[in-house]
Amino acid sequence: MTDTAFSFTIPDTLNASEPAEYRGRNREDVKLMVLDRLTGKTRHGEFSDISAYFHPGDVLVLNRSRTMPSQFQAKVLGESYEMRLAREVEDGVWEVLLLPDALKIGTTITLADGYSAEVVGEGSESPLQTVKFELAGEKLLSFFYQYGAPVYYEYITEPWPLDAYQTVYSSVPGSVEMTSAGRPFSWRTLNALRNQGVQIAFLELHTSLSYYSHNRWPTPSSHPENYHIPKETTEMIERAAREGNRVIAAGTTVVRALESAAVSPRGTLHYGKGVSRLYIDRHHELKVVNGLITGFHEPEASHLDLLTAIVSEKYLMEAYQVAIDQHYLWHEFGDINLIM
Repeated sequence: MTDTAFSFTIPDTLNASEPAEYRGRNREDVKLMVLDRLTGKTRHGEFSDISAYFHPGDVLVLNRSRTMPSQFQAKVLGESYEMRLAREVEDGVWEVLLLPDALKIGTTITLADGYSAEVVGEGSESPLQTVKFELAGEKLLSFFYQYGAPVYYEYITEPWPLDAYQTVYSSVPGSVEMTSAGRPFSWRTLNALRNQGVQIAFLELHTSLSYYSHNRWPTPSSHPENYHIPKETTEMIERAAREGNRVIAAGTTVVRALESAAVSPRGTLHYGKGVSRLYIDRHHELKVVNGLITGFHEPEASHLDLLTAIVSEKYLMEAYQVAIDQHYLWHEFGDINLIM
């Protein structure tokens, strides 16, 4: 259970079912709502003009995790199953979601091209399970890319290609869903930020599944995600903290990684790899992040709990009602909210 209860309804017409590029636009041609975290006031414009809200010396932190094909067709004793990857536990071993039902430990799953996997345990929470693939390393990654597809949710009306689920700067495969807050960034927009003195930093947090089907969502406290923060990123952020400049996270994944690695309220960070099990809500005192670029989230999503660590629930819900009234689009291909 999350600590807050959000009550609003997203009209079906506001579910973004296709990328901007497939609507005859550029990827940066989405709307931008800017929410003042201190006053609750909103401003409205285009994402392509986001650099107007940054100052020289600000650090923009991007998640360069690359979306993998994470949905596969499988067979169990002749019956059809769908397998969705959730998180890599170790080489060749993954937490997965099996649909329509969980399987007994020891069950063999038949995959494409005669390959197989075995259910070897429970996952971090129900209904996830742990499976060991017959393949490992580069051979397993090649299998994923040859036979997998992106995870498609109910509001997606066309099987968009994997490239539609990437940011322009993604480079490290590992996410099972797109790190969607950064999707509208183009190189033109990023260069505009650099040219005005904004520092660009990178990390990886490999997203796990955000939805388990049949109105089931992950429990925030049982939702581990793997991350890696380079040393140069921690140095850039610590310098910004010393100099009184802002750290703006592109996505809730970046917030989770940075706050998991924080070791002091002054922006000091551990660099390297880790597993984030941090649940962030209004009770969490942010140590690193001063602002957030994010999409618009469903009322059941724990992302909204995280947002209340940055802006009050009252201001957030008022802003979401404005977004609904002004026909902002939801989900990974939708519009963007800048909170600072």
